[in-house]
Amino acid sequence: MIPLDPRGLVNRALLVGVSEYDFTEPPHGVPGDLPAVKRNLNRMREALAGGQVFGERDVKVLPSPSLAEFGQALQRSAREAKGLLLVYFAGHGAIPSGGDELFLQMRDAKVIAGRHTVFHGAEKFSDLLATMLATSPAQRIVVVLDCCFAGNAAPVWEHFDDKRRVLLLMSVQANHRIDAGDARTPTPFTAALAALLDEDRDTTLSDLADRLRGRMTALGLRTLRDDPWEPQLRTDLGVDVLLRSKATEEGGGKPVLPVPVPVPPPPGPGPVLRSFRALLSAPLAPLRGVCATLIGRFRTIVVPHPPRRAVVLVVLPAVLAAGLLGLGVYGLLRHAGYVGDAPACDPPLELRVLTDPDLEPTIRAAADAYLTSDENTTGDGCRRTGATVYSAGSSDVVGALRGQTGAWQEPPDEDVNPQRDIGPQPDIWIPASRADVDRVEDGQDTDAVAGLEADEEPLAYSPVVLAVPQNIASEALEDRTGLSLGEMVGDLTARDENAAVRRPDPEFTDMGLLATVGLYGEDGRAVARGERLVAQPGSPSPTAAELLCTLPDDDAVDNSTAALVPEFLLRSGVGCDLTTRSPRLAQYPDDVPGVEPTFVRVMWRGGHRDAPARDASAERFRDWLAGERGGGQVFARYGFRSADDQKLLDKEHVAEGVLREPTPLDESAGRDAMARTLDAYQEAGGPGRVLFLLDSSGSMTRLWKGPSGGPGLLRQSLGGLGGHDEYGVWAVAGTGDDPAYGALLPLGPHTRAEAERAVDTGARVRDAEADPHAALLAALDEMRDRGDDRRPQLIVHLTDGEDNNRLTGDRLDDVLTAARTSGVPVTVVSLQSGGCDRDRPDRRIADASDGRCLDADDDLGAALHDEVARTGTGEG
Repeated sequence: MIPLDPRGLVNRALLVGVSEYDFTEPPHGVPGDLPAVKRNLNRMREALAGGQVFGERDVKVLPSPSLAEFGQALQRSAREAKGLLLVYFAGHGAIPSGGDELFLQMRDAKVIAGRHTVFHGAEKFSDLLATMLATSPAQRIVVVLDCCFAGNAAPVWEHFDDKRRVLLLMSVQANHRIDAGDARTPTPFTAALAALLDEDRDTTLSDLADRLRGRMTALGLRTLRDDPWEPQLRTDLGVDVLLRSKATEEGGGKPVLPVPVPVPPPPGPGPVLRSFRALLSAPLAPLRGVCATLIGRFRTIVVPHPPRRAVVLVVLPAVLAAGLLGLGVYGLLRHAGYVGDAPACDPPLELRVLTDPDLEPTIRAAADAYLTSDENTTGDGCRRTGATVYSAGSSDVVGALRGQTGAWQEPPDEDVNPQRDIGPQPDIWIPASRADVDRVEDGQDTDAVAGLEADEEPLAYSPVVLAVPQNIASEALEDRTGLSLGEMVGDLTARDENAAVRRPDPEFTDMGLLATVGLYGEDGRAVARGERLVAQPGSPSPTAAELLCTLPDDDAVDNSTAALVPEFLLRSGVGCDLTTRSPRLAQYPDDVPGVEPTFVRVMWRGGHRDAPARDASAERFRDWLAGERGGGQVFARYGFRSADDQKLLDKEHVAEGVLREPTPLDESAGRDAMARTLDAYQEAGGPGRVLFLLDSSGSMTRLWKGPSGGPGLLRQSLGGLGGHDEYGVWAVAGTGDDPAYGALLPLGPHTRAEAERAVDTGARVRDAEADPHAALLAALDEMRDRGDDRRPQLIVHLTDGEDNNRLTGDRLDDVLTAARTSGVPVTVVSLQSGGCDRDRPDRRIADASDGRCLDADDDLGAALHDEVARTGTGEG
C-alpha cells in the first residue's frame, strides 16, 4: 500500500470548532458550551501548517459557525481542493434513537423532540458526505470528528458510494459520550492528535490512527460509560494519505518536495527519446499529446530495465515509424477537413437531480453512465452536461415543493431553509411515485415559484414485496401472490409466532409510505392494526436499504423478521450485502402499490438566463434515461421491471427469491391514498388514547400489592403516556345487577401524578366477582364512539383470569366479534402463568383485535410499558 503524497498539489484544511452555542437551556437547548474546543483550533492549525502538506493559507479556521456559515465554508474548501481536503469538526454530536446517523451540532443547534427533523441547526453526516464532499475534485478527503458519538459516523460511511476517496477518523467508538476536559487545554483527543502530528516524521493517516489509539490507551482515558476510550478509523482497503512530512534540507535549506504521485518517477529520457520529443515540438505535431503518451508508456516499460538494450533497439524504430506514419495520415485527414486541432472544452452545464433516498444509487449510476455516453458528448469530444444527484426525505420534498418554493429560491431565515434541509433547487426531480407529483400540484401555493412538468409514463417499475426469511417462508405460489398484505402477515405469524414485520420510515422514503398504504387499507380504523403489525423497538430505519442492512446485526432478528422493501433491492443489493445472513423469498401482496420512478422537470421562475440550454440538457437526459439502451440498461442492472408490462428488464440474471412473473400486482398509488396514509401515520405517532380495565374482583387480593401486582403494573405503564394523551382507568368488579365497572379515572388528559393519585386512593379489591364480558364490550363501544378523531387507541385489560368462565360460548363470540370490528387493539395482561396459551380466552381476544397477550411468563412491567408507549407520546 503506497499512500497518496499530496505535496505540491492544491490542498485545503477546514477546521471547525463549536465552543459556544446559542441555545443551551431546556427544553430545546444542547447540553452546554465547550470552552476547551476553542483551544483546539489554534492547536490543530499549528500542527497541520508545519508539516509541508498544508501551507498557512491552506488552513481555514471556523470558530463556532452557524449551520449556514458551515455549509458555505465547506463548499468553498471542497471546491478549491484538488489534492487533499481535510475537514475537522469539534463540538457536540447527537444521534437519533436508532443510532444510525450522526448530527454535527453547529452554533444555532436546537433539539426539538416530536418532529421528524429532531436536530435543527445540525449537519447530518450522510448529507455532509453526499451533497458537499462527494462533489469535491479532491483526490483524497479526510474527515476528523472530535465529538460525542463520533463512531456512529462509521455505518453512514459504510453506505456511502464514493467511500474510496473518503477516510474517516473518529474520536470515540459508537454510542459513547466523551468528556471535553479542562477549559484551559484542548480536548483530550485533539491534544493527543496534535502532539503526534508535531513529531518530525512522515505521518500517514493510518499510522497516525494506530499511534493515537496507543497513546490514549497509555493515558488511561475512558468514556463517560467508563469504557476504554478508543478512536476509530475507517478507510477502504489499501487507501491511505500522507498528512505530514519531516523536512529535508538541500542547498538553501528549502524542503525538497518529491513528485506527488504514488510511484517514484522513472529515470529521464535518453538521447533518442529526446530527439523524438524535439520532433514532436515542430509545427507538424498535432499528435503531440498522443505521441507523448506513447513515449511515456514506452519509457515506463523499457527505461527501468537498462540491461535490455536489444529490446530498445528493436522496438524503438517501430514506435518511431508508427509515430511518423500517424503524422502523415493525420496530415492527410486534416487537409481533407475530417479533423482539426483538439478544442478546449467549456465547462458543461450542471443539472441538479433530486430523487428518493432509496432510488439514489440507481439514479446516480444512471447519471454516471449518461455523462460518458455518446448522447452527452459533442463531435469534438466534449461533455455536454454534468449531473449532481442527491436525495432527501420524500415528505420533506413534497412539502417544500407545495408550500416553500419561495423559501427554497431565497431562504428568508434559518427556520425555513430548504436549501439547507433538502439541498439545492432541483432542475429534475425523480420521485418514487407519480402520486407525489399529484400531491404537490393538488396543494401548491398560488404564488409558487416552481412549476412541475411530469412525464405521463414512469421510467421503470418495481413492486414492494414482503421479503420473508427463507427458514420461515412458504414456497407455495398461492402463499406468495394473490393475497393482501394483512393475509400474508397473518399466515406468516401463524407459521411462526415469533415472526415480525418491519418497514422503512413512511415520512422519509416512498418505499415506506407505499408499504403503509397496504398496511392501513381503505379503512381508517385499520391504522392501529397496521402499526402493530410493524411495531418495533426504536424508530424505523430511514430507508429500505438501511432496513436490510440493520436486520443482520442480530441473527435472531434477521432469521425471524420479514421486511417490506422494493423488489429491486433483492437484486441490486445494498452496501452491507455481504453481511446479510438470511436469504429471503419475495411475497407479492396485491394491495401494496409499486415503485414507479417518474421524470419530473422543475421549472423555476427567474431562471430564464440559461433556460434554453438547461431545457435542452434536461430533455437529452430524459430521452437517454427513458431509452432501452440508456437508462433502461441501468434499471435492468439494478433489478427493475418494465413500466409497460411489469416484466423483469433483465430476464437472465434474476435474484434468488424473486418470481419472474408474479400476478396480480397493484400498479400505481393514488394521490389521495398516499396523502391519506401519510396523514394517518403522522397522527398515529401523535397523542393517543388508552383505557385501562383493572380487575378488582376478590380473587385479585393475592395479586394486588407490589410492583408486580395489578395496580403496580398499571402505574409503571403510565411512563409511556404524556400530557397530550387521553387515558382512563375502570375498576372491573360486579356481576348481575351490580355495575360491571366503575371509573377510577375518567378518559381524558392527565398528569402522571394525578393518575397515580387516583389509582392509589381509588383502586381497591372488592368482595365481588368480575364480568369481563360486559366490561370489554362497554370499553370497545366507548373507544369506537371516540375513534372519529383517528387517535391511536388501546384497551389494556389486567386480570387474573379467574372470571373467564364468563367468557365462553356466545358471550366469548360477542367479545371476539366486537374486537375484530372495532379497530381497537386489546392488550390482555394475564397475571397467571399460561394465561396466554393459544386456546385461552385472553389470547383469542388479543389476537382477534390485533393486540397482544402477556402473561406471568413475560417481563410484564417492561412489556406493558412498551405496549402503552406505542400508543402514547411518553413522558418526554
